[in-house]
Amino acid sequence: MCGHGLSADVTTLTAMTTDREEGSADGVQWLLQPRGTARTGGPKHFKRSVREGIDLSQPRYADVLGEDAALLREVFGDGVARFWGAIEPRKERDAKAIAVWNCRVGDEVLFYGEKKFIARATILAKFRNPDLARVVWGARDDGAVWEHMIALGDLTEFEADALPLLAAIPGPNDKLWSMQLVSASDRARLLDKVDLPSAPGRVGLPAPRRQKAAAPTMAEKALLHAIAKIRTHTGSGGPSPHKPLALLWSIGRVAAKEKRLAPWSVFEREVGKLLADFGGTSHVTPHYPFTRLRGSGVWEVQGIHADAQDPSPAALLEADAKAGFTDDADQLLRTSRRARAKAVGLLRAKYFADGDQRLLFERVGLDGYLTASGRTEDNADARATKVIGAAGPVPRQATSGTRPVRDPGNVRDVKRWHGDLCQVCGEPLEVLLGRYSEAAHIQGIGSPHDGPDTTANMLCLCPNHHRQFDGLGIYVDAQWEVRRTKDDSSVSQLRRDHRHRIDAGYVEYHRMLCGKNG
Repeated sequence: MCGHGLSADVTTLTAMTTDREEGSADGVQWLLQPRGTARTGGPKHFKRSVREGIDLSQPRYADVLGEDAALLREVFGDGVARFWGAIEPRKERDAKAIAVWNCRVGDEVLFYGEKKFIARATILAKFRNPDLARVVWGARDDGAVWEHMIALGDLTEFEADALPLLAAIPGPNDKLWSMQLVSASDRARLLDKVDLPSAPGRVGLPAPRRQKAAAPTMAEKALLHAIAKIRTHTGSGGPSPHKPLALLWSIGRVAAKEKRLAPWSVFEREVGKLLADFGGTSHVTPHYPFTRLRGSGVWEVQGIHADAQDPSPAALLEADAKAGFTDDADQLLRTSRRARAKAVGLLRAKYFADGDQRLLFERVGLDGYLTASGRTEDNADARATKVIGAAGPVPRQATSGTRPVRDPGNVRDVKRWHGDLCQVCGEPLEVLLGRYSEAAHIQGIGSPHDGPDTTANMLCLCPNHHRQFDGLGIYVDAQWEVRRTKDDSSVSQLRRDHRHRIDAGYVEYHRMLCGKNG
């Protein structure tokens, strides 16, 4: 793995978590990383991209940051970044491959060279960017680049004998030259094998301990970035949505206030049914996403060793394995309605654009995210019951339930400001008593959106565009252009009035429901 530089203020991405639900380990893994030799450029790369850092504001990086630019700006607030990177693993199940895919945000990296540990740091983000890696470190003689990159924080340089720890770790004899991952439980057992300095700001602790946080520590952008970057299995019928299905199912558990980690028996039964019904032509079994999602940076598996790449269903059951979102991702999804809506919208648009979305989302308990209002059966046809007999008045039936209380004054104001003209098409709809329009909430005031009943969260629309807006068929972009969700083509510029101050945050929330995360 080869490297890059960072700001001191990195708390937005440091994976601080609550106490572990199982076991005594604090959840932090060790990524043991050889620095490399002078022949391979290791000391030079370490000095430049880890010790000194890379100034991302330099023009040569502008064209290679790509979609990672926003994430890196957030991680490295002062524009100076520390990176390290790895070549694509040659084998799917060797120690290096396990380390690349299964290291996580919040894990600790121990750099070593010449039989000594030389530095420790914390992983703040994971991403893959071969273009950036090529600019930072160049390429090997065979053309390979260190494209699997990690952003580093809490860097501390020190010297300590590496041999006692390396000798205590099971594995091949060439561990001095091999990148590898040490599980949280093994790390807790081996802490006395190496004399580590305290991390900056954590006096007296030998490694970065995950403390209970009062607020989410994972940034929204980091969560969405991880979801967008998950590696999907590709079979004869094309990409398989097994990992996205597992994530969608897990968000449904979050929304239902279920426990963070699901036992393998529950996962196998419920995700297995989803794979059978919505997994396409792939025959991937549920134990594949259960373990392979560890490489996403937002997924955790307890009960199996970190180097167990594809344990069998029987082994998972015997180990009483559990899996789900990491503490920090789970906390963000539970406490931030906005982050949850964005994650659902991203998964829907990126991985489930085709197929029966309504049935899928009903199955996982997220059907409320298919409309801006949160209502999925919002029309007379859907609510109708069979009527026997054709003559006489239509029979009536009693109903019960609750509905949000709306302020009629807000509705009157919005309609009056726009003269009952639709803000999308501007066309008047004439009825006997004048013009007709509808006041539409941008972020629905019902569950699961729970937006406010204010004029800042409302639009004046005709019935057609109200239905399209609520059904996520159209959205409003950051420049107030109304666009079709399916192909982003322009419908019109949103008509606005200076008396009607619309909050852009509610517009963005609706946009994210449509899967437009930019």
